Amino acid sequence: MTTETELLPPDAPGLTRAADLLRAGALVALPTETVYGLAGDARNDRAVAAIFESKGRPQFNPLIVHVGSLAEAEAIAEFSPQARAIAAAFWPGPLTLVLPVRADAGISELVTAGHNTVAIRMPEHPVARALLTEFGGPLAAPSANPSGKISPTTAGHVLDGLGGRIAAVIDGGPCAVGVESTILSLDPPRMLRPGGLPAEVLEEALGAPLELGGNAEAPNAPGQLSSHYAPGAAVRLGAREVGADEVWIGFGPGCAGADLSLSPTEDLVEAAANLFSALRAADQLAAERRARGIAVAPIPEHGLGRAINDRLRRAAAPRP
Repeated sequence: MTTETELLPPDAPGLTRAADLLRAGALVALPTETVYGLAGDARNDRAVAAIFESKGRPQFNPLIVHVGSLAEAEAIAEFSPQARAIAAAFWPGPLTLVLPVRADAGISELVTAGHNTVAIRMPEHPVARALLTEFGGPLAAPSANPSGKISPTTAGHVLDGLGGRIAAVIDGGPCAVGVESTILSLDPPRMLRPGGLPAEVLEEALGAPLELGGNAEAPNAPGQLSSHYAPGAAVRLGAREVGADEVWIGFGPGCAGADLSLSPTEDLVEAAANLFSALRAADQLAAERRARGIAVAPIPEHGLGRAINDRLRRAAAPRP
């Protein structure tokens, strides 16, 4: 446990300090285009174990490995021609591929949670890419928040949840996408988690509809647990009307009286970017008002709406 978490700037000295901490086995939160990730050396058992401990994350829930290049990815995972084509089309970006892990991958077995596959992605955020280059190796990096709670999209969110538990946070500003990466397995193609890359875009590239996969009891990729991304207050979905004792998160022009809005203009990109910040703000309002819960307006089930609704359904699920 650390007693004070450093807030590092996203400049050369800040990146050097972050890389030095990571080489020493410490944990550093970094910005990505999706959400802030809690990074540790994916090759270091103690560092990876510290990720689980700091987050309070179940060790049966695998981690995503972040890499800076396709060559690094191919040293860890086995790429079929289809996987290589998908990576070429969408990396760097908000897509995670679940692929067979190489026997000589050199990563901690804790990362894969006992599976013969590994979740891997190449982030697009310039600060994440610069840190991967400075560090010179793969980083295991789930979202930088206590397990099951709302994902962080600012450095302040990270400090709220993990301050004092991790070595440092690199402040790269708000995350542009705002929901975690889409997770795709192949042979056959299955979407294991909707995310920042819309399913329709992947389906067009694959030339076929995507099946849904994933198992909450034995997840082979992150984001499959039934209760996740949860605020303290109960969440009610599809709310076209709101009770006097609820905080209302609206979407679109028909929610003029809402306490908060994901997007007044029904822009799903804006809504995704605002989702976790809005849930945090609504949770705070609910606590201040002693409200019964949070009501969320209906979100269309297409494009990024699928990822938004996936996160909202898990936020509204019964708590374990």
